[in-house]
Amino acid sequence: MKTAKPVLITALIAAALLSGCKEDDAQQVTIEFMHSSVEQERQAVIGKLIERFSQENPQIIVKQVPVEEDAYNTKVITLARSGALPEVIEVSHDYAKVMDKEQLIDRDAVKTVIATVGENSFFDGVLRVVRTEDGSAYTGAPISAWLGGVWYRKSALEKAGLGEPKDWSELLNAARIMTDSAKKKYGIALPTAESVMTEQTFSQFALSNGGNVFNAAGEVTVNSPEMLASLNYYRELAQYTMPGSNDVMEIKDAFMNGTAPMAVYSTYILPAFYKDGSPQDLGFVVPTEKSPAVYGMITSLTITAGQTKAETAAAEKFVTFLEQAQNSADWVLMSPGAALPVTKAVTETASYQDNPVIKAFGALPAELIAQFPNVQVFGSVGDKNFTRMGDITGSAVLSEMVNQVTVGKQATAPALERSQQRIVELMKQH
Repeated sequence: MKTAKPVLITALIAAALLSGCKEDDAQQVTIEFMHSSVEQERQAVIGKLIERFSQENPQIIVKQVPVEEDAYNTKVITLARSGALPEVIEVSHDYAKVMDKEQLIDRDAVKTVIATVGENSFFDGVLRVVRTEDGSAYTGAPISAWLGGVWYRKSALEKAGLGEPKDWSELLNAARIMTDSAKKKYGIALPTAESVMTEQTFSQFALSNGGNVFNAAGEVTVNSPEMLASLNYYRELAQYTMPGSNDVMEIKDAFMNGTAPMAVYSTYILPAFYKDGSPQDLGFVVPTEKSPAVYGMITSLTITAGQTKAETAAAEKFVTFLEQAQNSADWVLMSPGAALPVTKAVTETASYQDNPVIKAFGALPAELIAQFPNVQVFGSVGDKNFTRMGDITGSAVLSEMVNQVTVGKQATAPALERSQQRIVELMKQH
């Protein structure tokens, strides 16, 4: 029987050639797409995108796997261990670093997609954030982004006789002038809790002053003069925020209800401000000392390693399809204003330009997009994105440090030194 096998295979190939079709083409491939859009209306949008894709590619079946954001990391680890990772996964650039470090990303497949879409299709600064540590590949194909910075009510600053705060000293001065703690009015809503938001916010100030977690050689540089000056400044600014540990909800509420006329928050403030009916009153400024530093979170679609050739090819097709202008616009407009387009083509679609939220904010969405080249993140030095940064964020060392010196009123220099040592120790384990 063994000798008959090659003959049988040859006969099958001959039959396939004679019939004028490749066997693979006739076979259906099923791939899974894991994303964090658990809301019904968002799943409906993604469902329509999948439907559109299936009409063009009837041989590919795409199944949605919606997962709550809080359960995302655990789910990826569990699925990876059981060899059942979905072929396509929506990831933040932070989490993509962790996946890349664990070799869960098919770098070649991602590279193929980006080459097909075209590197020049993306706004300047976007691809830099999703580069692999060695700079040779990407951790995912960017689909949307959100930015963080200082938001302010133009009317409140005007009333106080203040202009837009352009740098650290002007921001501090504005926060001080607009604080009246006896009346429970605070100049700025600033994160101080032991949370990711606090690390992200502190990173903007530190990076704008030339402070970073690593240097280009990958050495830990938390305890540096630049970081010390940034931590001292952050503590001073925190005098003019609400007492206690402030996180996402406290910041948003204080800004929306008028307790604080300035806040450090993400572009996710835009939909709330739109509902509030005063979009033209919203201003945005970037923390700037030595250079402007915008915190940016890039959402990408990544393709996982360890899949069959047919599954990987199907995943490449699907991600490339989602990157097309109209499809990408539909994705971004699930959160109009909050999620920013990362390709120029999206901003040129009628659905983006005519969206009521985008229109209501006038020039602001374009101003935000123009900040992509100023995106700076901890653990990124030049073209190097150190994957170990994911472990540091996960350990909460930096947000604990900020909480200790703001809410806990601890001295800054010893807090920095402790954090330096903790991160050095952490790096030995990973």
